[in-house]
Amino acid sequence: MTDSCVFYAKTLLSNITDVLTQNQLFTGIDCTKQNVELNMNTNTASVCAPGDSTCSGFTPSQFSQELCLTNIGEDLRYYYQFLAAQPDPDSFLGPTVLLSLKELMENCFSWSLPADSALKKASADHPSTYDERLSLCKVLKGFHVRTITINRAIGFIHSGEDTN
Repeated sequence: MTDSCVFYAKTLLSNITDVLTQNQLFTGIDCTKQNVELNMNTNTASVCAPGDSTCSGFTPSQFSQELCLTNIGEDLRYYYQFLAAQPDPDSFLGPTVLLSLKELMENCFSWSLPADSALKKASADHPSTYDERLSLCKVLKGFHVRTITINRAIGFIHSGEDTN
């Protein structure tokens, strides 16, 4: 894991944190009071825990860098496809979260990039509905939590402690 991957992951986390404060993105919704919606198709939190970790009572037997990076890549692909399909008429997501997510994927997880057809925005720049804004809020909150985990895992791998 390179220094640039650490930088791209930190930039992504910063951009997600910033976009979650954009009230215009969630018009009519108090996003801070909404539940978190995580991608449940991966095991990033558990497989990326250091071998000596006892967080939440879970003790992994041995850290697998390959398994951790595979789960991170699958998470990145999931969130990219979800976010690229969201209405973004005011360009809150495209130049910030989607751009930093794409940079992380291109430079550190190139195998996780969706096929070209999946990269095209599924939704035009039409105004979002209440349900779309609510879903976006919940998923972005989940992505924020997952990106914290991703940053910790990338930092751990970058430090070389996983090979000790």
